[in-house]
Amino acid sequence: MINPRSRHRVGFLVDRESKYPPLGLGIVAALTPADWEIRLIDENFEDFAFEEADLVGITSFTSTIPRAYEIAAEYTSRKIPVVLGGIHASMVPEEAGKYVDVVATGEAESTWPEIISDFDKGRLKKRYTGTLMPMEDFPAARHDLFHKDYMIDSIQTTRGCPMQCEFCSVHYFNGRAYRTRPVEKVLDELETMQAERFFFVDDNIVGYSKKAREHAKAIFRGMIDRGIKKDWFCQASINFGEDEELLDLASEAGCRLVLVGVESEKTDALQSMNKRTNLKAGVDNYQQIFSVIQQHGISVLGTFIFALDTDTMQDLRNRVDYILNSNIDAVQVSVLTPFPGTNTYEQFKKEGRLTATNYPKDWEKYWGGEIVIKPKKLKAEELLNEQNHAVERMYNPRRLMQMMRKTLKSTKNAKAALWAFSANAHYNNMAYESEPSKHIKLETIFGGIAPDYKHQKPI
Repeated sequence: MINPRSRHRVGFLVDRESKYPPLGLGIVAALTPADWEIRLIDENFEDFAFEEADLVGITSFTSTIPRAYEIAAEYTSRKIPVVLGGIHASMVPEEAGKYVDVVATGEAESTWPEIISDFDKGRLKKRYTGTLMPMEDFPAARHDLFHKDYMIDSIQTTRGCPMQCEFCSVHYFNGRAYRTRPVEKVLDELETMQAERFFFVDDNIVGYSKKAREHAKAIFRGMIDRGIKKDWFCQASINFGEDEELLDLASEAGCRLVLVGVESEKTDALQSMNKRTNLKAGVDNYQQIFSVIQQHGISVLGTFIFALDTDTMQDLRNRVDYILNSNIDAVQVSVLTPFPGTNTYEQFKKEGRLTATNYPKDWEKYWGGEIVIKPKKLKAEELLNEQNHAVERMYNPRRLMQMMRKTLKSTKNAKAALWAFSANAHYNNMAYESEPSKHIKLETIFGGIAPDYKHQKPI
């Protein structure tokens, strides 16, 4: 099993603490019969080198797919069958099929057992199409196969999203039904994880209904009752701040940071991307919601998007001002990127507004930090200049230290403040990956005053 790394941008890997294990491959390994010998090659830590194998499985995001195809060729040229799965292969299976023997689309739980069975019978098919299954019998990932130097582990408790945001492919890949894993199985898996910190990879751990929130609460209660003392962060929609009991339980269970998809502070922009949850909450209520979360000792990482179709240059400047004046603890800003399989991609393709179309090579530019579109109300050069200016304003070390002090004051939680600072430092290092002199070294800053938390890099 192989986890490829992009050769185009290595900003995600500047910091050792920002690397995350390939959870999907851990799940595939758990689905593999016990009499198979499994070797996981993870380019987060080691460059790929050819090794003999009977069967090869590769997973890939869009930005790493050129590297995945490159590695696949090492095996297909030797007549060793290669299976490619993951989000990109699922969105563009025809393309993927040109580079590998087998394309597995959708969730692995519904395809991998059949692939193994067909391999044993010597009759592998070119395509396996996954179906959405209940999560009751899903196995725990093989965390023992992940590289020992990962500082933070990952786990999943739910799949699916009923929302249909224009720029998102989750509802295409995992379906619109919000499915949950049995609470006890989640807790059992948590107890097998050696890392002291982890990430709930769920797109929205609290869901969109009372039943979904109760599922999350049950997990948090179980962690408390079992004495699972780990620090963690998660992703949630803005409704995370609506339930005081949930926030109490999350904080006691070890939640230090929550990523919230803000995207924009303007109603027309939210309408253009069909961001219904935020529209329901109301842009005027963002700050109060963030404050409620912080009052429970949890810091807030807000994500924003540049170059929406409603955006003018003044809107971008206003968005940066909004971020700087808000009570958000950590900030992620990306450029609108039409990922394959989304409504946004189909729209931009139809309108001839994609500028990076030398596929598959140009897929490596589709990671959220590069301009791959013709903005509607902006010039690409203006967007790039404003993007660079925003980085200078948002991530300069002096401001980040000020933000950390502010987070410490609002959350009254040193761990939450350090997690938020490390997230900001990571985004700074990504932006300046080619300028090491501008990197923020957490060991240098915290090594003497908080050695226990110097590796708490959540993203």
